[in-house]
Amino acid sequence: MRIAQIAPLFEAVPPKLYGGTERVVYSLTEALVALGHDVTLFASGDSVTSAKLDAPWPRALRLDPDVRDWVATYHLMLEYVFRRAHDFDILHFHIDYFPNSLFSRQPVPFVTTLHGRLDLPEFAAVYRMFPDAPLVSISDSQRLPVPDLGWVATVLHGMPADILHMPEAAGQGDEKGEYFAFLGRISPEKGIERAIQIAGACNTRLKVAAKVDKADAEYFKESVEPLLKFAHVEFIGEINDVQKPDFLGRAKATLFPIDWPEPFGLVMIESMGCGTPVIAMRRGSVPEVMEDGLTGFVVENVEEAIAAVARLPRLDRKKIRARFDERWTSARMARDYVDVYQKLIDQRK
Repeated sequence: MRIAQIAPLFEAVPPKLYGGTERVVYSLTEALVALGHDVTLFASGDSVTSAKLDAPWPRALRLDPDVRDWVATYHLMLEYVFRRAHDFDILHFHIDYFPNSLFSRQPVPFVTTLHGRLDLPEFAAVYRMFPDAPLVSISDSQRLPVPDLGWVATVLHGMPADILHMPEAAGQGDEKGEYFAFLGRISPEKGIERAIQIAGACNTRLKVAAKVDKADAEYFKESVEPLLKFAHVEFIGEINDVQKPDFLGRAKATLFPIDWPEPFGLVMIESMGCGTPVIAMRRGSVPEVMEDGLTGFVVENVEEAIAAVARLPRLDRKKIRARFDERWTSARMARDYVDVYQKLIDQRK
């Protein structure tokens, strides 16, 4: 199958540090190549892939100070892909609503995976302009604000099985872990303040490996930075994939105290891949990803999260990793997407 993967341009594929969507696109692309498909990745020129790379822009927008209007680069990429559309059996977009207008008016099957939240009114309006545009959700809960769109499947994310692993010294439950891990992005909805509260109540260190976006800089300075002065909090900053197995795998648990309708939450499966349990708030996709009492605990509030810490020794880290291998690999994700591609190709015929 000749497959085009069209990635966001904000980060390289794979991302050098933080970057959820770009990391998923990389995992999917590599897994599709491993399955024997002819894959072309449209992404920034500083991307690295075993597929064919076609770069509409030379480097990730995040690292390009000369770009002040990122929308212009996306329109350039759309035209770039449009002129090559006939080279492919299927076009797979990861750039939200941008493809709908142009690619609904051409013959090559296309599909878009939506990676973000859909509970904002402007999103509902723009997607409903194209009710037949084929869409993939990354969790069933993601669809709830707009259930009446052209959904063709839910495909849960996956990660390469060989990137994540359990550190050799990691023990069962909290026997070896001396700290809680917080990984991802600093923003109000991600729950860093709650994570600090939970760790403090449990008299346990909290290591924070997270990105601070420009949009959240004021929140970080006013609400988070003062909390970093607590003795039990250690702010590390962004880390890369090589650092994650040690950071996550040696933690007592990963804290995921979100307060928003999380569409998926890669942190949860990254932690599972390292054999580390997750304590997560019941929001958005969490009940679809987490298996309460097996891969961690799903809780309703801070008080329940604190109480769940005492139950961590009951969990088997090897079983957590085994569950990752059963449910959360990129090979499984790629097979699910191939089924979607074939369905859309057959429908177009």
